[in-house]
Amino acid sequence: MGETTGSLLAQDNLYSRLGVGPAPPPCEKQLATETSNSEKRDFILEEEGSPSGRIMTPSGESRSPEAARPNPLLSTRNITSIGTWNVKTMYQMGKTAQIVAEMQNYNISLLGISETRWIQSGQQRLESGELVLYSGHENDNASHTEGVAIILSKEAQNALLGWEAHGPRIISAVFRTKEKKIKMNVIQCYAPTNESEEEVKDEFYDRLQRILDKCSEKDVNILMGDFNAKIGEDNTGYEEVMGRQGIGEMSENGEKFLNTYVHLIN
Repeated sequence: MGETTGSLLAQDNLYSRLGVGPAPPPCEKQLATETSNSEKRDFILEEEGSPSGRIMTPSGESRSPEAARPNPLLSTRNITSIGTWNVKTMYQMGKTAQIVAEMQNYNISLLGISETRWIQSGQQRLESGELVLYSGHENDNASHTEGVAIILSKEAQNALLGWEAHGPRIISAVFRTKEKKIKMNVIQCYAPTNESEEEVKDEFYDRLQRILDKCSEKDVNILMGDFNAKIGEDNTGYEEVMGRQGIGEMSENGEKFLNTYVHLIN
C-alpha cells in the first residue's frame, strides 16, 4: 500500500472564537520586498501609502484603495472553507484552470497546493480573479519537480497581510481575522517521500520547525499539505494527537510528522 497523504490543522484555545466552520508558470514575478536569506523570500503587499497612491495588482493593473479595502478572512458570522490538494502537476496546459474550477465548485476560499512543478517564486493573478502564490526551486535551470502554492479567492486576497517562499517544499502566508490581535498563519507543505535520503527529510523538518517556532501562540496556526506519511494504528505515546483508526504500521515519515504535531501543540 502506498503512503497516504497527511494533513494537520493546529489551533489554540482562541480558535473556537473565530467560527471557521494551467498554464505553465509565469516568467515574471512581482516582488515587493526580498530578504537576503537564501532560505526564504518575503513578499509583502503594497499599502495605500505607496508612492503612486494606488494599490497595484500582480498583473500591474491599478485599482482604487476603496476596491482593495482589507477584510478579515475569519469571522464569527461566516464559514471559511480551507483545503489542501496534491495535484501532481500544474506544469501542464489547462491544469490550473481545472484546479480553480474545483476550488470554486466547493466554495473554497484558500487552497494549498502540493507538487506544482513550477520553478522559482512569485505570484500570478488569474483571469478568473484568483491569486496564486507559489514557491519552487530558485535555479532557472532546475527540473520541474516538487513546488508548493497557495491559491486565494478574492475574499482571501483582501485579508492577506504577506507571505513567504521557503523553497520548493514550504510556503506560508499570514491573514487578518475578525479579532484584530489575532492573525491566521497558513503553512502549506510537500514533504519528501519516506524513501528520500535522511538528509533531505531532516532538512525539511528542521526548516518547518523553525517556521512554526515563529508563529505566535495567540494566533490561529494552520499546518497542511502532503506529508507522505503513514501513522498506522498504534498511537502509543501519541494519544494526545492521534486516534487508532489508521491502517498498517507507522512509517519513519509518520513518526516525524507526529513529533512535529506534538511540538506544535505543547
